[in-house]
Amino acid sequence: MANLSTTYMGIKLKSPVIVGANNMVTNPDNLIRMEKAGAGALVYKSVFEEQIQLESLELSERKEEYNERNAEMIKLFPDAGADASEIREHLAALKEAKKTVNIPVFASINAVNQATWVDYAKKIEKTGIDGLELNMYTPPEKAGEMTSGIEKDQAEVVKAVKSAVKIPVSVKISPYYTNPLRFISDLDKAGADAFVLFNRLFQPDIDIDTETHYYPYTLSNREDHRLPLRFAGLLYGNTEGSVCASSGIITGPDVIKMILAGADAVQVVSTIYLNQIEIISSILKDIEKWMKEKGYKDLGSFRGKLSQKSIDTKQPYERVQYMDFMMTTSEIMKKYKAIN
Repeated sequence: MANLSTTYMGIKLKSPVIVGANNMVTNPDNLIRMEKAGAGALVYKSVFEEQIQLESLELSERKEEYNERNAEMIKLFPDAGADASEIREHLAALKEAKKTVNIPVFASINAVNQATWVDYAKKIEKTGIDGLELNMYTPPEKAGEMTSGIEKDQAEVVKAVKSAVKIPVSVKISPYYTNPLRFISDLDKAGADAFVLFNRLFQPDIDIDTETHYYPYTLSNREDHRLPLRFAGLLYGNTEGSVCASSGIITGPDVIKMILAGADAVQVVSTIYLNQIEIISSILKDIEKWMKEKGYKDLGSFRGKLSQKSIDTKQPYERVQYMDFMMTTSEIMKKYKAIN
């Protein structure tokens, strides 16, 4: 039987398939199903700084609503403080998730201020979870923001969190940096234990009938895996941290591709929404079948085999391949009957 175990952030996983952060993990029965289906680990639903701040503000306003009625009521209720009920509930949920399954459980943090990243990380570490995922989500909003400043601040966050906790820390980033490879190198130097490629940025849409914005929840598809595939191939052998591919990983062959490129693990979310949690079992069976046919006994036997570092020709990862592709456009157009 093929050995599907892998090492991610220094932690041994029974399989390379990690369930990414999503709402399904809040149900203990789902956690048990994920473990039974063969998930190597799971990432609990993210905690957002803005969500906690809003909850704290609303609570504070409710408590202070009657404070000025008379002098005796000014201190009737305490301030909401940093330990709002929302964060307390999240910490309790993390503890419960950790007790529910035997596979590693990682927490996900999405914050804005460095102090908050560190504060949440320290609180979350005390729940007993196995690792942290810092979800770096910074969509551009102002033309005046300097790209170097954003990247420097995020690297400083990683360094500060790593100094504050003893558990391993991964960083989930978007591909929208001027040079993602350079930025990942900076995060690597800051001490990140793994890199998750990539998170999906929130994209609003417009309803032309009502002339209003609406907010669709769009699942990924198989075409989306090509970008993390390329970067996994470029990063293999060039980072101290583990590489985890995310986005568009739907089937067993998608996972195989990522490992051939050089990934240590993958994260799945859309496929369990589309195909139920038990799709994880089917994914792992497909990997085992392929490995048996190819004669591979473990993932390490073929990990990185098609990375930039391992292949003789560098064309799949360089500009020359783009040029070759564009020069054969006529053949592509004929295939799709765009021209006779």
